[in-house]
Amino acid sequence: MPQQMSQDTIPMRKGEQLNTAALEKFLRSEIGNLPNEPLEILQFSAGHSNLTYQLKMGEWEAVLRRPPLGPVAPKAHDMEREFRVISQIHPFFKAAPKPLLFTDNKEIAGAAFFIMERRHGIVLDTSFPEGVAQDEGVCRGLSQIMVDKLAELHSINYKRTGLAEISNPDGFMERQVHGWIGRYERAKTDEVSEADTLKKWLINHIPVSPEPSIIHYDYKLNNAMFNKDLTEMAGLFDWEMSTVGDPLADLGAAMSYWIQSDDPDLLKFGLGKPPVTVLNGFYSRWEFMEAYAKKTGRDLSSMNFYLTFAYFKLAVICQQIYYRYKKGQTGDARFSQFHTFVKVLLRHAVQAANEKN
Repeated sequence: MPQQMSQDTIPMRKGEQLNTAALEKFLRSEIGNLPNEPLEILQFSAGHSNLTYQLKMGEWEAVLRRPPLGPVAPKAHDMEREFRVISQIHPFFKAAPKPLLFTDNKEIAGAAFFIMERRHGIVLDTSFPEGVAQDEGVCRGLSQIMVDKLAELHSINYKRTGLAEISNPDGFMERQVHGWIGRYERAKTDEVSEADTLKKWLINHIPVSPEPSIIHYDYKLNNAMFNKDLTEMAGLFDWEMSTVGDPLADLGAAMSYWIQSDDPDLLKFGLGKPPVTVLNGFYSRWEFMEAYAKKTGRDLSSMNFYLTFAYFKLAVICQQIYYRYKKGQTGDARFSQFHTFVKVLLRHAVQAANEKN
């Protein structure tokens, strides 16, 4: 039977194939009542980190997530933790997909993995799908949905979930700053003067955090899925970095991904085509933050720190990916120029540090 690919799936990449027979046997033993049809596996094409696959048996569908190939940084790509996080968040935040099962049996897929429900909808990245409206009103509406869902997530009483058991909001920003500086040092491949400037500035400007909340910490447009009318968020994915912490750090991280039309070309095109947020109608970062402040009542007077840290953190993530490529731990050619983008992000972070609120 030929596999039917959606716009977001591709045949499994060479070297990233799963053992279909072993996985099907595992699924039938653990889930049960599955259709009597063979397992079909496709890979989701987006993403630069964890490997994500669509599983299909007849009418039954699910999504499998596992860590990237090769050695990974300590505590990174923790599938069990991500499974626990979405298990706790899903009952309170329906955009989070329902988790189905987790296993640390590495013989099935080469690493620990978890399986969650498959959501369907529109994921926006660098363009709108053919036939989908993209006028200014639609773009403004999408911007406000992104604001509203982030505010909704931050409004959940985390003490009603089990996240307090696997989080430590006290001293969150201090640990974040020193932790990401350490990650940069461990993944460093080139000397970049801006990195030393930033490390000192960040350590000396850590603000007093507001009340902690549940944070996604990888909140960006292409991690969200919308209904066909683009009027509701149908799903929010990639909860790997979620925790209980500073909500303004979450907002800052979101804004580091939110590229706008007047950004420098090196920032807009650093990873290829710019995201759709550069189109007319999408909020600027300032408009997004103002809408968030209006929705939540939070004081954003320290946002230049959070933006600076967010650009630094994004640079470190790209540096970690480039380090893996440079060391031959991944052969994905998409990563070969990431060191150039790291420098762009570090320079942009220095500029953010020098801006007045």
